[in-house]
Amino acid sequence: MPRADELPLRDQVRLLSGASHWHTRALPGVRAVKLADGPHGLRVQPDAEDHLGLGASEPATCFPPAVTLASTWDEELATAYGAALGAEAAAQGVDVVLGPGLNLKRHPLGGRNFEYFSEDPLVSGRMAAAVVTGLQSQGVGACVKHFAVNNQEGHRFVVDAILDERTLRELYLSSFEHVIRQARPWAVMSSYNRVLGTPASENRRLLTEILRGEWAYDGLVMSDWGGTRDRVAAVAAGMDLEMPGSHGLFDAEVIAAVERGSLAGREVTASAQRVLDLAGRVQPRDVTADYDAHHDFAARVAAAGTVLLTNDGVLPLAPGERLAVVGAFADRPRFQGGGSSKVEPTRVSSLLSALRSRGIDPAYAPGYDPAHSAPNRALIEAAVEVARDAEVVVVHVGLPARFESEGWDRDTLALPTQHDELVEAICAVHDRVVVVLTNGSPVVLPWRDRPAAIVESYLGGQAGGEGLARVLLGEAEPGGRLAESFPASLDMVASDPWFPGAARQVQHREGLFVGYRHDVSAGVEPAYAFGHGLSYTTFEWDECALSAEEVEAGAGVTVQVGVTNTGTRAGSDVVQVYRADRSGVVQRPERELAGWAKVHLEPGESRVVSVAVDARAIAFWDVRIDGWSTPSGAYELLIARSSASVVASLPLSVVGGVEDSADPPRSELLAASDEEFVRLLGHRIPAPESVRPFTRDSTMEELAETRVGRLLFKAITKMAPVEEDPLDQEMVERSLRELPLRSVAIFSAGKFRLPTVDLIVAAANGDGRRAARVVARVLRRLAISGVERTLVRSAPGEPGA
Repeated sequence: MPRADELPLRDQVRLLSGASHWHTRALPGVRAVKLADGPHGLRVQPDAEDHLGLGASEPATCFPPAVTLASTWDEELATAYGAALGAEAAAQGVDVVLGPGLNLKRHPLGGRNFEYFSEDPLVSGRMAAAVVTGLQSQGVGACVKHFAVNNQEGHRFVVDAILDERTLRELYLSSFEHVIRQARPWAVMSSYNRVLGTPASENRRLLTEILRGEWAYDGLVMSDWGGTRDRVAAVAAGMDLEMPGSHGLFDAEVIAAVERGSLAGREVTASAQRVLDLAGRVQPRDVTADYDAHHDFAARVAAAGTVLLTNDGVLPLAPGERLAVVGAFADRPRFQGGGSSKVEPTRVSSLLSALRSRGIDPAYAPGYDPAHSAPNRALIEAAVEVARDAEVVVVHVGLPARFESEGWDRDTLALPTQHDELVEAICAVHDRVVVVLTNGSPVVLPWRDRPAAIVESYLGGQAGGEGLARVLLGEAEPGGRLAESFPASLDMVASDPWFPGAARQVQHREGLFVGYRHDVSAGVEPAYAFGHGLSYTTFEWDECALSAEEVEAGAGVTVQVGVTNTGTRAGSDVVQVYRADRSGVVQRPERELAGWAKVHLEPGESRVVSVAVDARAIAFWDVRIDGWSTPSGAYELLIARSSASVVASLPLSVVGGVEDSADPPRSELLAASDEEFVRLLGHRIPAPESVRPFTRDSTMEELAETRVGRLLFKAITKMAPVEEDPLDQEMVERSLRELPLRSVAIFSAGKFRLPTVDLIVAAANGDGRRAARVVARVLRRLAISGVERTLVRSAPGEPGA
């Protein structure tokens, strides 16, 4: 394979953009690298690929998404999960899997939360690192995403995330740092959004100074699909590969920038070398995947990630009881989220099919329409009649697919009214009701005190029905613990006043107080706390001890806990350790997860569990030195079953650290005021980017405020593929509205070039009839009839036409 500095500039630049939607560019002696979506299962498209990448894909195992995997708190299982995913990737000829996704769950309404691990960066980082380790053990690369501060779907292509440095470092970069340092992924994907004014794909501080400098990352950085704004600036910042291929859209600009000296040739060469290095890591493989074994493994993960929220003893179900199952999800399961992570499963198990395969044939009523769940009293009344004669009723409710998808955020924490009313109606006639939830993110449950048991099954993947049956029948334990808080209402969510922000800017005024960090600091009682989960057995903890009661700043400590299974069934427990800083040096949340360990025990078995609390769990980001510092003083390490359930407190003293900080403790927790937010930022609050005048970065919905833009949007809509799945179609339509004009050009497969883009911008800005005529000719060449005459008339020459 040649070295990049042996190639002519033109070939170096060609390497920096994909050859197609899913392949890098091949050169003589350089093979193309095949990429595929795959956070929880492969989405490998045939060679006749569509330009948005949402078309049909080859069957693959749909494993439980990250929300369910994270709830296992089991790194060994996550490593095996990654290995299974890697084996299928190798068998299907995939070289790099686009995942896992590890953006923080800043708000429970985030539309893509099902695809991410946790509201806590330690859980996200450790679980993601385990998946990457397993995946890359199969000779397949991981591409962790989306770097960074990509915490909402609303206006994700253009929104600017404004947050202070401590929050950026301690929350939003922390999980990425852990994965980079511990698992060494082959690739990192930059996010669409801006961070403090600069697009992530052009953010030299993120991509070069922090990622490659501080964290010593030596892999490749690629753009999110259609996420390149200015490739000259991106290359200078350290983004290597534009995806998907844009038919050389930006190549001439990059070459011209090098020739005139505004872009250093060595930066192009460095990026080209990283593309070559990625291609060089790929080795020939002759691998087959055991899809039957993977289906069974997926069921095991689904069971291990199932969280038992409440239980009065009705679970596990006793053999021989007359059982009724109510809820359409039990027959037509929703097992994954919508968008680019959607997998074509090899097969699907439902709760009903899993029960019937065991000779259990419960009475059944759907209770609601699974796709839309519109109010329907007749369906509820029929379900009530089915429930009356049963000894136990399982009511399966949750969020229909259209509620959760890439491309938009949820607008409510509530379940559909039909689902809530179904639960209420069944509980009104029966006192042994088990409610099973299927959802990818938290929901509010106004009836939560009424059922005998509530089971959070999340999204179980293609074998979710089998995994759920195992849990309900007691063949497997509900091994999950929540990796996110379930708020009792939206007004208890600290970030809610600033989510999702305006079209061009979102302010993270809640700072560090995300999820349970806010709950425990403000004394807010969630519906279900971070880390919560019950078991079918009981555990006793004793002999809690520290390896040292005093440590030097910069040193870690080990917590030991004796755990005994005092029940009659095998089970697992999660020992969680939280740090409480009593030093009075710096403003911090009252409680932050510092470490955990999962232990599996047989009945009567005891084990001493060790939880490492490393130095970073005690440190904070010190803006005065632009680095990590540790306060001297008193701490408590809290041994807990959840963020709200502390079992024991162990005192710890730290010596040799700092005695003060730029952010001393204060009475108010949230940076609600302009003054406080300015103090945390260290500068004034930036004004949101203006929509006018229009630019290459203007979105289709912004351009549609003009007649030129409306015609263009109509034309682009005609060009977009029509998806068979209504959810995919809705994502296409919503994404098109928020898609920047430069991304339209990237996805156009060479039909729109940058001069055309600039003429469209000029026409939208009212810069004359000539520009409109040129645009009309371009659209006419695309066989969009009737556009030219109307478009020219729409541009009389004044601004805002």
